[in-house]
Amino acid sequence: MTARKTYEQLRSARWMLPDDQRSFGHRSRTMQMGYAPEDWQGKPIIAVINTWSDAQPCHMHFRERVEWVKRGILQSGGFPMELPALSLSENFVKPTTMLYRNMLAMETEELLRSHPVDGAVLMGGCDKTTPGLVMGAVSMGIPFIYLPAGPMLRGNYAGKTLGSGTDGFKYWDERRAGMITQEEWQGIEGGIARSYGHCMTMGTASTMTAIAEAMGLTLPGASSIPAADANHQRMSAACGRRIVDMVWEDLTPDQIITPAAVDNAVTVAMATGCSTNAIIHLIAMARRAGVPLELDDLDRIGRTTPVLANIRPSGSTYLMEDFFYAGGLRALMKQLGGKLDPTAITVMGKPLVDGLDQVKIYNDDVIRPLSNPVYHEGSLAVLKGNLCPDGAVIKPAACDPKFHHHCGPALVADSYAELKKIIDDPDYPLTPDTVLVLRNAGPQGGPGMPEWGMIPMPKALLKLGLRDMVRISDARMSGTSFGACVLHVAPESYVGGPLALLRTGDMVELDIPARSLNMLVSEEEITARRATWVAPTRHYERGYGFMFSSHIEQADKGCDFDFLTTEFGGKTPEPAIN
Repeated sequence: MTARKTYEQLRSARWMLPDDQRSFGHRSRTMQMGYAPEDWQGKPIIAVINTWSDAQPCHMHFRERVEWVKRGILQSGGFPMELPALSLSENFVKPTTMLYRNMLAMETEELLRSHPVDGAVLMGGCDKTTPGLVMGAVSMGIPFIYLPAGPMLRGNYAGKTLGSGTDGFKYWDERRAGMITQEEWQGIEGGIARSYGHCMTMGTASTMTAIAEAMGLTLPGASSIPAADANHQRMSAACGRRIVDMVWEDLTPDQIITPAAVDNAVTVAMATGCSTNAIIHLIAMARRAGVPLELDDLDRIGRTTPVLANIRPSGSTYLMEDFFYAGGLRALMKQLGGKLDPTAITVMGKPLVDGLDQVKIYNDDVIRPLSNPVYHEGSLAVLKGNLCPDGAVIKPAACDPKFHHHCGPALVADSYAELKKIIDDPDYPLTPDTVLVLRNAGPQGGPGMPEWGMIPMPKALLKLGLRDMVRISDARMSGTSFGACVLHVAPESYVGGPLALLRTGDMVELDIPARSLNMLVSEEEITARRATWVAPTRHYERGYGFMFSSHIEQADKGCDFDFLTTEFGGKTPEPAIN
């Protein structure tokens, strides 16, 4: 950290301090809103990026919670400026929020750059809001704190605990198999999400907020607090107080997001039983900070980091509310012991590991010790082979162990509509050994790499009592999902990846211990098929979709836009004020 800043050195002073006509306009328009000069003079201006909207149930409390953030900013001698941003509801935005993660990142970066702000509190939580906000703020480079929305309370129906997403998928298969009634289904529908906050399973939302904390971007312990808990209000105010000090200290993200911080984030993610989506977002976030991160790095750390959080879907019983009561993410970090790099710091300006020796673990079945893990390796495994030369991922902890090594015939669908005909036909000719494949669902093919990767079980197998099979796609799946699903196949089929050359009937071999995925087809035959492959027409001819498909990178690179990475060009200059 550098020496403490003076007011004249603040970024906002360029707007508010000069004795000229342009600054006259800035000051007079601030007074137009009812503020007096003493409200902002000599004070840092703090942006509060708020992703609240009427279409975002995970962030419904942000309309109220932002006032606590502002209170904290005022208490610490700052001047708050609330700026709304894309809310990206995972449930309502179609075809997929992944299509718009980079738009939120661009919006965040440009909101911060174009306004007279010195620091920011980023309010997010639902899946893509965490990486989108962080990516944009990192590229901008001013001090910021991430404020996680917090998980919702446990779901409940008929005395049974329900986990968002995970139990929705589970009971949908039961309904398709005729095992539950319409009345029961409606009861589950009304009980699975009963408070504001993001998914309370260890899905993408809980994973990404945990990653933000492990990377040092939140207040200690912030990511585990349930949205409905009064501790969340106190944490929100504390974020407001701390960001003002960070501005004076000039504690910028480049001092926090170091290679050590990224390694810590990967380690913690693996120990939580994280969402597969974490791989894509971690790579994108790290690259924005100029920290190289490859799939092989994630697999290397995953092989030596067991799953310690007994939270669904990788765990068998508990949800995020239980995780909080058991001690939260700081307790899990304590259980990791020497696996965390002590040199990484947080928004507090102190090491991430500072104070972990004082943390208490209240339930060691929820947060397991290294000697009694939920799963002996990390949550995710990275596969390579002639079907995925640039990589694919699977979640071994969340699938039936009998599929960890599997060989079977492929059944290929070129679209979701084609896939639906297969899975909804109770008499479709397939066997438990069949490998169900969906292609044209990647970053360009989807478009936007939708969460189609947890392919529903075919009715023909459900009626046999089966609930899992090997499924392969270049899509993603919800972090609350489970099953023997191979995802993120790269390069994707839409751009000519080997998945595009696979045919129904080809034998496919999955070997998770060997980290391999191959089609058992000769190189000569693959070459011959490639010679006849025809590229599909693009989805978009104008607008944002055209820009997306023209610049989106593949899954193994984090699905960022090529022109937003640090490798693309120099730092964007500050705006001229004339």
